[in-house]
Amino acid sequence: MSFIVAIDGPAASGKGTIARALADHFGFHHLDTGLLYRATGARGGDPVEAARSLTAADLARDDLRSAEAGQAASRVAAIPEVRAALVDFQRRFAAQKPGAVLDGRDIGTVICPEAQVKLYVVASDEVRAARRAAELGADPGAMLVQLQERDGRDSERAAAPLRPAQDAMVIDTSDLAIDEAVALAIAAVDRLRG
Repeated sequence: MSFIVAIDGPAASGKGTIARALADHFGFHHLDTGLLYRATGARGGDPVEAARSLTAADLARDDLRSAEAGQAASRVAAIPEVRAALVDFQRRFAAQKPGAVLDGRDIGTVICPEAQVKLYVVASDEVRAARRAAELGADPGAMLVQLQERDGRDSERAAAPLRPAQDAMVIDTSDLAIDEAVALAIAAVDRLRG
């Protein structure tokens, strides 16, 4: 059986950075599941058909990190049929040996509830907005509004809302340097790998 690390949390909390670092450290496969939703939203047209027919080229688009793609991802992720179309892909990915790190919004609660390690990464709204604004060259105030709208949509949707798994370890990155947050995550994986 594959060793699975599930990392959830809101946008710009640091979960992707931690996930990539964990995958590199342990030699695991990594999937940013948000890219699946971003690619689905960015394709346009019928979102259910887009989700069912995603290709590697769709995931390699260079516009998937834009604020527009993030908003589109949040909208299509609220569609139960889109989520269902992407669940199997994510579970197959997680089953790869020797292990996999998946980051998203519902990995520990829906996609891989059996994951050996579940992390929920958070940061204050202001810190997240500043991070995302710096990444995109955007206005922090406008970014704060966008993130709060997206958080509301993601946490209030009926299908797989954004919330920590009951057994998730919470890492608040608001006042942590990247290496400190990664060290906490590595320690959590080391404890549970035995």
